[in-house]
Amino acid sequence: MKSYRVIGLMSGTSLDGLDIAYCNFTKSENNWNYSIDRTQCIEYDQKFKQELKESIELPEHELKKLDLEFGRWIGKQLKNFVESNKLEVDLIASHGHTVHHQPDQGITVQIGDGAQIAKQTGIKTICDFRTLDVSLGGQGAPLVPIGDQLLFSEYDFCLNLGGISNISFEDQNGVRKAFDVSIANMLLNYLSQKKGFEYDDKGALARSGSLDISLLNQLNELDFYSQGGPKSIGYEWFTNEVRPLFDYSPLMIEDLLHTACVHIAYQLVKTIKECSTSDNSKLLVTGGGAYNDYLMELLQKGLGSTVEVVLPSKELISYKEALIFGFMGLLRELNQNNCLSSVTGASRDCSSGVVFIP
Repeated sequence: MKSYRVIGLMSGTSLDGLDIAYCNFTKSENNWNYSIDRTQCIEYDQKFKQELKESIELPEHELKKLDLEFGRWIGKQLKNFVESNKLEVDLIASHGHTVHHQPDQGITVQIGDGAQIAKQTGIKTICDFRTLDVSLGGQGAPLVPIGDQLLFSEYDFCLNLGGISNISFEDQNGVRKAFDVSIANMLLNYLSQKKGFEYDDKGALARSGSLDISLLNQLNELDFYSQGGPKSIGYEWFTNEVRPLFDYSPLMIEDLLHTACVHIAYQLVKTIKECSTSDNSKLLVTGGGAYNDYLMELLQKGLGSTVEVVLPSKELISYKEALIFGFMGLLRELNQNNCLSSVTGASRDCSSGVVFIP
């Protein structure tokens, strides 16, 4: 039974920092197993966070400079991580940081140059997991369902509450489906920062607010929610469609957060109930939004007793996406499919990712 030692990296739209997960993968017969052996989240300093946030506005040559700078920075962080923990590593797999995502126009851009990571660490690096799927007519998102299918098959639904919420499940025919459901921490953190907080700790601000029915209706009537899957959300959608509803509202921040949480929970409950094939389902919840107690209460209340909401260890909540991007890199290394057309709408499954040899 061969063992593979892989580092998975994730930089999400919520800009919390760089998630690093050193993982061990083994395959027994047809089943994959994993362990997460070391983790670290390296927060971005305020200057770097601002640069990443504003990268969507950069001209092409400036974006390429940031791409190289970010790749060098990631490589240096990883070199320290590997050396300080005395790790043996076969492979690095990096999601990068998404700047542009407009799959309907054939565009998806993640920065964090893989050649720089490989150069700094001396370790084979795989990145750019979305481009091939988009070129095949897919959404290039969500990508984690291959990991949900092969590593977390005991759950009926896998929900990630990052900057955006996305869900993965098998339909009545046993086919893996997944799509972005709604906005999530991208909006909640944006509103919290107006009060001087990086995020709404345990949803306390939202809990103290009141519901505004008019705003809730405007959110639920956004065109994205009436579309069928496959579908995905980018930062552009948040900027153009969601943020204006909040920027021009006279409501208190607490009321905006309260209404946003009710909206997110409503969309999640609606989706899960529509897609459920059983009266007794298990829902695995990971991502930063899982720490929002108020949002979790709304979700469980809306789902009722037919769906068990499972919050795993803090390590898995925080590092599941990094784990799965590590797994995707391993599948690419083994020339196995890591991107599912049933999820993205592409013309075929594919083994996605660009390989950089140091």
